[in-house]
Amino acid sequence: MAIEIKVPVLPESVADATVATWHVSVGDTVERDQNLVDIETDKVVLEVVAPEAGVITEILHEEGATVLGQQVIALVGVAGDKPAAPATNNEQPAAASASEGKEVDIKVPVLPESVADATIATWHVQPGEAVKRDQNLVDIETDKVVLEVVATEDGVMGEHIHAEGETVLAEQIIGKLIAGAVPAAATPATSAPAASDDSNDVLTPSVRRMIAEKGLDASKIKGSGKGGRITKEDVEAFLKAPAAPAAKAAAPAAPVVALGERTQKRVPMTRLRKTIANRLLEAKNSTAMLTTFNEVNMKPIMDLRKQYQDVFEKRHGIRLGFMSFYVKAVVEALKRFPEVNASIDGDDIVYHNYFDVSIAVSTPRGLVTPVLRDCDKLSVAEIEKGIKDLAIKGRDGKLTVEDMTGGNFTITNGGVFGSLLSTPIINMPQASILGMHKIQDRPMAVNGKVEILPMMYLALSYDHRQIDGKESVGFLVTIKELLEDPTRLLLDV
Repeated sequence: MAIEIKVPVLPESVADATVATWHVSVGDTVERDQNLVDIETDKVVLEVVAPEAGVITEILHEEGATVLGQQVIALVGVAGDKPAAPATNNEQPAAASASEGKEVDIKVPVLPESVADATIATWHVQPGEAVKRDQNLVDIETDKVVLEVVATEDGVMGEHIHAEGETVLAEQIIGKLIAGAVPAAATPATSAPAASDDSNDVLTPSVRRMIAEKGLDASKIKGSGKGGRITKEDVEAFLKAPAAPAAKAAAPAAPVVALGERTQKRVPMTRLRKTIANRLLEAKNSTAMLTTFNEVNMKPIMDLRKQYQDVFEKRHGIRLGFMSFYVKAVVEALKRFPEVNASIDGDDIVYHNYFDVSIAVSTPRGLVTPVLRDCDKLSVAEIEKGIKDLAIKGRDGKLTVEDMTGGNFTITNGGVFGSLLSTPIINMPQASILGMHKIQDRPMAVNGKVEILPMMYLALSYDHRQIDGKESVGFLVTIKELLEDPTRLLLDV
């Protein structure tokens, strides 16, 4: 039986630590109380000693790795153990013996420098289940994106070293895969009864959150997953199902809660939602944010779209929307007002000579702002295709860290949800954000006469530390003029 060597308990003020120096190597014989490794924190260096005599069979984290309190970093076996066989395998109920396949580590992908750790969001494969090469095993959620970890080979899922909801680090081992193995014959029979429709234990965090947000009863949803497990698709199908069958079942199906009963649900924030909350608070507290408004007559663009929609779609294979016009107008305005296309870095103002525009996209996990790069070099069709690709990737949780990094200016279109007017919050470290809104027919005075025109409010929120009122108003007026006369975009006037 192997002995786990763990990082000592860290004080509350210390979030993580670093493996400083290993004093032993795999295969070395150690004595009781012998110093094995030095763990360095922000304040002190901690020594980790051997609790028993034995041999080092595996070192899980090398020097320089970041680790958490109580995290397993090595294994010590009794004298005579072979170093190549980690003892954690003995703890896993064998879906396949060692003779049937080799054990492969399932690791957290490499995280970017700006991301310190991640959370295990959803295990898609349970121990003992068969897996195929390139099959998604687990979703790893960071502050920005969801990363998929796929199987490197065919085989059987081994143990889950870390469960859903646990915090993990880059390249940390989170599970085992028995490559080349075949599931035991008893596995399907034993796993099926365990997954009952009315047990929250078989619900993944994302499904559980979805059910809680919609106020649904999990026992009424039929699961189509392995062993009757409820999937997101099952919940969506349940929501879309006609209400007629429920009505025939008599009154209990209509009110979920008995009359007069007061209930509440507590659902933990996702990492993305917590990150959004922190960034919005940071923007409110650390910038001198101000919002200026204007309105634009959208009739010229609507007429242009109506005239060329069919031929545009036939030629480019994509519909002509409004966002491409917004992006084109924003890029031209940024060229004329470089202060808006800049950002504050300490006591410096950094002016950017490129035009990367963040597009706010609503996803099932929350609002994200992927970046459309070098917009000044893109045609209208390329902008439409780029925005569509980002929206699809956001919907499917496929946005990468690169998609989310950078951006000099943000456009958010609350009009698609019916918003008439809003004050958008700056997407730091950017200095400004443009809010587009619902296009609504309103009576307007035109040459002394009242006309009904499709009008839209514009809202520009900006950091007054960097941008003065003159530049902000001029920027917004420029966008208004370009949208009301799209020919200006072609003639650069």
